[in-house]
Amino acid sequence: MSSELKARYPKMPRRLLAVWYRHYRVYMRTFWTNAFAPFFEPIMFLVAMGFGFSKIMAAESLDGLPFMDFIASGIILMSPLYSASFECTYGTFIRLHYDKAYDGMLAAPLSPRDVLLGEVFWAASKSAFYCAVVLGVVFAFGYIGTMGSLLSPILGFFTGLLFAAAALFVTSFVRYNIDHFNFYFTGFLSMMFFCCGFFFPISRLPMPLSIIAEILPLTHLIRLERALCFGNWGTEHITAAVYCLVFTLVIGWIAIRRLERQLID
Repeated sequence: MSSELKARYPKMPRRLLAVWYRHYRVYMRTFWTNAFAPFFEPIMFLVAMGFGFSKIMAAESLDGLPFMDFIASGIILMSPLYSASFECTYGTFIRLHYDKAYDGMLAAPLSPRDVLLGEVFWAASKSAFYCAVVLGVVFAFGYIGTMGSLLSPILGFFTGLLFAAAALFVTSFVRYNIDHFNFYFTGFLSMMFFCCGFFFPISRLPMPLSIIAEILPLTHLIRLERALCFGNWGTEHITAAVYCLVFTLVIGWIAIRRLERQLID
């Protein structure tokens, strides 16, 4: 690339912002439809747990926390988990194979890597927004309410980064049949949702399962979220943060390398 052309070429932050803004414009066309699920799902869970299990578990303490505070602090990361996963599996696959949206993007001064990084940052931004929405619902029900929990949308953003990277990794292996994503959502995300500390401490799992739960990234994210909410910081949270960072970078790098080839082809 000549020096003159390089001088006219937008800087990377501007290129990523262009991809982000494109997704934002599309999202805002159906905002209320998209925002309904992350608002309604935590209400459904909190009502079910509050009026159902909380009466049964009234005397139960989970890791030193009241039952509903334990549940509510886990639910805050539920929407970031699923929104980033849907955005970078079904959303990315449809844009790549059906809508051919990336063809138009690549006609602009954008590289395949710019497009994919823009996808990840858009998914993370949605995750942070949904996390804030769920946090507001939790506050409205009278749970948690600590100052530290106000930082939850920041963790929601990084949760979105991690699961967007993981979703792109899965998408890079799905070429022809969109239904193959069912294996990822049912076999992997659902297992994490029920076994990584949303509803009970992983210390209550039998030994083989507790070891597997420690390998899964969601366990560490929920651990960090509860530390934000209740301030019980320890050295294990440093390990959790480093693990999530390394997982995001490694999986994201592999996913982008694989999908770059598909975009070029």
